[in-house]
Amino acid sequence: MILKALKVGVIGTAAALVLGGVVFGTDLGSYIRSSTRCVTSAVKDNVPIDFELRRARDLVDDIIPEMHASIRQIAEQEVEIASLKAEIADGDKSLADARGKVAKVRDCLSTPGNSFSIGQIVYSRDELKDDLARRFERTKEAELALAGKRRLLSNREKSLQAAMQVFERTRHQRAQLESQIAALESQHKLVQMASVGSGVQIDHSKLAQTEKLIADIKKQLDVAERVLAHKAKFVDSIPMESPVNEKDLLSEVDAYLNPGATQQAKTPSNGQPSVEEPAAEVSRADRF
Repeated sequence: MILKALKVGVIGTAAALVLGGVVFGTDLGSYIRSSTRCVTSAVKDNVPIDFELRRARDLVDDIIPEMHASIRQIAEQEVEIASLKAEIADGDKSLADARGKVAKVRDCLSTPGNSFSIGQIVYSRDELKDDLARRFERTKEAELALAGKRRLLSNREKSLQAAMQVFERTRHQRAQLESQIAALESQHKLVQMASVGSGVQIDHSKLAQTEKLIADIKKQLDVAERVLAHKAKFVDSIPMESPVNEKDLLSEVDAYLNPGATQQAKTPSNGQPSVEEPAAEVSRADRF
């Protein structure tokens, strides 16, 4: 059953591609990419800012386990450095003792004689010479080992310093991100309160990383505020022009509607001004 469904799906896809190639020709790939971008943009535009802010906080919270791991590594390095310092201190002491013994044997061989008494034990000159050679070789080896430990200590201290700097920088950046998110949440609430009843549509975008997410959300909120500001500019203000004279307005309307009658009323047949003109104007005013 599953195999049959897969076969039908493959055949349908192939048929759609063939049909698209016939209809669109070489432009089929461009149409597919444009359609994909449109769908992706539509999905991003429908993601609420509240969700994006919650996502930003989750991304910041995901840093906490990594910071805890860094703290543990720093503590382990500090313990190792303390132990290495103790080893170096013991090595310095042992090397000083070894050098002192080498110096004593060397002083013995600097005197003439074929036998030497050291601690109630008599040694021949050859035995003392062999002992000096062995002691001197061990002392040089201990000195090389101690120098290696010193280099290791220096490298570990540098690594610890770098780890602490990274941790402090991460903690500082996390605090900054939390502050920015809190500021954006406050700004978003202000925009929501300002846009109540205005029908303002705020564009939303889904972001991939925390800093880019914060920047895009801030941009969207700034656009929404500017839209509200521009909408406020188009509100009709109270007219400041001088009021219209009612008598002049009615005269103009009467002249427009009845141009012949108005002219006759102004100039009667005997050529004298009509005494009934004010009454006629009052009568027209009463009609309105």
